[in-house]
Amino acid sequence: MTIQKAQQSRRENVDFDNLVFGKEMSDHMFAMDFRDGVWGDSHILPYGEVGMALSLSALHYGQSVFEGMKAFWGADGKVRVFRPRDHYKRLMRSCERMCIPQFDYDHFISAIRTLMELDRTWIPKERGKSLYIRPVVFAIDYSLGLKPSLSYRFAILTSPMGYYYPEGMKPVKLMTSGEYVRAVRGGVGDVKTAGNYAASMLPFKEAHEQGFSQILWLNAHDNATIEEAGVMNVFFVINSVLITPALSGSILPGITRDSVLALAREKGMIVEERAITIQEVFDAGHIGKLQEAFGTGTAAVIAPIGLIHHDGNEMNINNNKIGPMTEMFYYDMTAIQYGEKEDYLGWCEIV
Repeated sequence: MTIQKAQQSRRENVDFDNLVFGKEMSDHMFAMDFRDGVWGDSHILPYGEVGMALSLSALHYGQSVFEGMKAFWGADGKVRVFRPRDHYKRLMRSCERMCIPQFDYDHFISAIRTLMELDRTWIPKERGKSLYIRPVVFAIDYSLGLKPSLSYRFAILTSPMGYYYPEGMKPVKLMTSGEYVRAVRGGVGDVKTAGNYAASMLPFKEAHEQGFSQILWLNAHDNATIEEAGVMNVFFVINSVLITPALSGSILPGITRDSVLALAREKGMIVEERAITIQEVFDAGHIGKLQEAFGTGTAAVIAPIGLIHHDGNEMNINNNKIGPMTEMFYYDMTAIQYGEKEDYLGWCEIV
């Protein structure tokens, strides 16, 4: 791996007290190209623009996949990356689905370790903040032909962040997806590919204009079964049972989702991964059995849900306050991430 250090850090120009997700990039980035059938040499470069021609294949046909991970400055002064091997495995599944050649874990974690060493001062030390890590792999052929590219770039960017939502840990408001569809079984809804997120922008925009934080996506086949909450997996606590939609081929297998399920089972909680309809949620709310709801994802970690709007009706959840189970999962998980609690499930890698 060759390393070209930035001549001057941009860190002093960043307001770490008012971080906006994805706005500020750290000083360095990683890049490795696939050409002539092999992944070549890897490089650390100063962050900056990458020149390209308009015939870049990824711009036209969307051969692009990515991951979202985090590094945390621990209470013991050590830097931890949360579940990197699981993020790598999911990235490789995304590559396979999008016809992108895979690479080994050593390249992946070595690049992250080197970036963490070079940009250590970019990792916020305040609890509630972290360094977001964005691996991305995309086609770099210059061609308008509709076919898998013969060349690709694997790159990693990092960015300091605070809370994902402006609300912080205050409950968010959701509206159901209405006429819009996120994904269908057999498509690419269960992989992290660029097109999934591009297609969601119009419904997100319309939801924001109506005062909602995100969309609660319903199944494309029946417009009734719940799938995801915006860019998060979703959980409901009904009559003290933790319920989340089962992975059916159109739902992203979230790493944070899996972490919540593992924590819940370790605690002996009743957990159900199954189909759940919006009507079941509203019915449970009407009879007082809907206790909590929350979304899970790398960027947000745990986001409490305080209100759901569906078909002209609204359901307030836990008086629009964060619930005890939601709070427990957030603090248990972040305590592991920040090194405040024993990592008894072996999730963190110290870098």
